[in-house]
Amino acid sequence: MTTLPPVGTILEEMGKAGARLDTIHACEAGAGNISVALPTPADLAATFPNVEEFELPGPAPALAGWTVLVTGSGQRLRDVGTAPTAAVAAVSIAADGSATLRYADDRAYARPTSEFNSHLAVHDDQIGRRGLTGPHSVVHAQPPYLVALSHHGPADSVKFSRQILRWEPETIVQLPEGVEFLEFMVPGSKRLQEASVAGLRRARIVIWAKHGLMVRSDDGPLKAVDAIEYAETGAMYEAINTQTGSPSQGLSDDELRSVIEAFDVSTTLY
Repeated sequence: MTTLPPVGTILEEMGKAGARLDTIHACEAGAGNISVALPTPADLAATFPNVEEFELPGPAPALAGWTVLVTGSGQRLRDVGTAPTAAVAAVSIAADGSATLRYADDRAYARPTSEFNSHLAVHDDQIGRRGLTGPHSVVHAQPPYLVALSHHGPADSVKFSRQILRWEPETIVQLPEGVEFLEFMVPGSKRLQEASVAGLRRARIVIWAKHGLMVRSDDGPLKAVDAIEYAETGAMYEAINTQTGSPSQGLSDDELRSVIEAFDVSTTLY
C-alpha cells in the first residue's frame, strides 16, 4: 500500500515545480496550472479547514475518495512556493460523485483553474485505467520554444517528436514515446479535454498547438517539469538550428538507434 506524503510536502513540491516553470519562462503571469490527485489524506482539514459545495466539471468515478490539489484560476505559479494555501484549492470527491472544495483562510482565487476539466479527466482516466494508488500529477505550461515550434504549420506527432529528439542523446531515453501533437483547440473546452485524455494514454506529454502543453507524472510535479525541460531544450536547439546559416541535421536516425540499443529504450519512433 502506498504511503502518502503529508499535504504540506505535496504543496512544497508544487511550489518548487511552479518556481522552475517560472525560471524557464513557461508560466507568464497567471498562465499555467498544476494539480496532484491523491487518496484523501488524514491531514487535509488541518491545512484546508474551510469547506463549500463544489460542482465538478464532469464525472470522475475513479476519483471517489480522492482529493485533487489544484492551483486556483489566475494564480501565479511562481507564488505557490511562498503562499501555497493562498494559491491552491483542494477538491474532494465523495463516493456518490458529489464534491467539496476545501480552502484556507488566505484563499486568493475564486475557483480552480479554468482548465480543471482537463486535469480532472486525465486524473480520472489514468487512475481508473491503470489502478494507481498513489499521487498522480498533471501540469499545464507554456514553454516558449515548444509553443513557437507548434506554430510552424501542420505537424503530426512523429514529425514533431523527431524535431525535438534529434539534438541530445539523452532526450530519447527520457522521452521514449515522444510527444502527442494536438491541433489548436479552444482552451478549457471539452474537445481539448477529450483530446488530452486520449493523447496522454500514448505519451506523457501532449502539445497543445499554438498554446502550450500538458504533462502527467506518477512521480510528482517536479518529475513532470523534468519532462517539460527535456522537450523544451530539444525545441530550443531546433529553433537555434533554423537560425544558423548552415543548419545541421542533428543526430542521425542511425545514431539515435545506437542510443536506443545501448540504453534498451522501448520506442516506436525509430
